[in-house]
Amino acid sequence: MSSLQDIPVHVAAEWGNALPVLHEIRHALERLAETGEARVIDLNAMPFGPGDEDRLLGLLGQGEIEARLDALGVTQIRETAVPGVWLVDHRNADGERLVLHVEIAEVPAILRTQAEDLRDAVAALDARLATGASPFPHRPDN
Repeated sequence: MSSLQDIPVHVAAEWGNALPVLHEIRHALERLAETGEARVIDLNAMPFGPGDEDRLLGLLGQGEIEARLDALGVTQIRETAVPGVWLVDHRNADGERLVLHVEIAEVPAILRTQAEDLRDAVAALDARLATGASPFPHRPDN
């Protein structure tokens, strides 16, 4: 009879959990290309070992687009070197990471205008056209 010590175990130390996540991203990217279905992968929910997150982000690389939102903390959105694969990093007001997502989509959902905001925008623009006054807050140039 064999014991547990007799069962060979091979650990892919250089990949850890980065490789399975890359495969998941690849399948999601294929679905996006074929059906338009977007997918979000919560990296905080992954059982990453030391270096897995850095390895994964390094393999995905840096794309050309970055965006920053300031709402109850900073959200950094950046395109990876793989078109359609985005990193969305949500932080609280103290700068602590709340969520790190890989979003496989044409455009990250957080950057899309919400339907209710569009309705409000129409009303605000109507008011501006009627009075000549600006109902929109002025944002100084950075």
